[in-house]
Amino acid sequence: MDYTTAGVNISAGEELVRRIAPLVRSTFNSRVLADVGHFGGFYDARFEDMRHPVLVSSTDGVGTKLKVAIAMNVHSTVGRDLVNHCVNDILACGARPLFFLDYFATGRLDVATAEQVIAGLVTACRENGCALIGGETAEMPSLYAEGDYDLAGTIVGVVEKDAIVDGRSIREGDVLIGLRSSGLHTNGYSLARAVLLGRYHLDEYIPELGATLGSSLLEIHRSYLHAVMPLIERRLVVGLAHITGGGIVGNTQRIMPKGLRILIEWDRWEIPPIFRLIQKVGGISDDEMRRVFNLGIGMVIVCRAEHAAHVLAMTTDEGCTVIGRVVAE
Repeated sequence: MDYTTAGVNISAGEELVRRIAPLVRSTFNSRVLADVGHFGGFYDARFEDMRHPVLVSSTDGVGTKLKVAIAMNVHSTVGRDLVNHCVNDILACGARPLFFLDYFATGRLDVATAEQVIAGLVTACRENGCALIGGETAEMPSLYAEGDYDLAGTIVGVVEKDAIVDGRSIREGDVLIGLRSSGLHTNGYSLARAVLLGRYHLDEYIPELGATLGSSLLEIHRSYLHAVMPLIERRLVVGLAHITGGGIVGNTQRIMPKGLRILIEWDRWEIPPIFRLIQKVGGISDDEMRRVFNLGIGMVIVCRAEHAAHVLAMTTDEGCTVIGRVVAE
């Protein structure tokens, strides 16, 4: 008996590191102080251009969207989903990403599949100006079924202390501006799969979607960094909510100060076809749809009423719209 017979192939892991090392290095900048392969990632934390830098971190996964990727044998997008999701989480605090670490776990390591996943991480890290400075690949045959894998990651960013966006200054009368999503992003897939895969195949063309079901479900989770950071830098936002599990109300209400609530005008934007299909096929109530899915709004900006026109003008290309306002409870 040896480790390979038990289901863990050390040689495959070494081959994966050899393949991905040049990709990972392509995300490095002058602050990255160690090459691929060390026990930890080194990042120079001197911020000479900042008065009081505050580190902001977040950890997340891709969830059961992975089941769609695995079934379609498309592994190049889920890494981008993960990085963009984490970027949006710290962006909602006003932070710009610095570096990212990933965790890839599988039952039997398929080097080609893992390489595609990590290539997606690399692509998104480069797009977001974020260094991929570390990661872990775990092969656990007794835990994961053949062909399955899981993916999670941790991001660290930085924000000037007096520029933190935490919603504390939100007041009655502030305006809610929604930025369009690219689809389900990375939430609600357990319900979507339960509803849709009982009727359709992933490779089936759906006229209402104008695409196959699988390609619609694998639409990449958008990053809002380049759209929202200029607003943060100009102090035009008083609150930001990344719309994930819990929907628009659940995620936006969590940044509201005591005594305030949000009033959403649900008819202010067109709900994308993928959500209408899920609701129709599943016979799902409006309340449940609003609680589970983003319904076409991936991030909510809270701003002063007098700044709304400026914010809308700066985010026109992002598919922005006023979706509601802040009111007293």
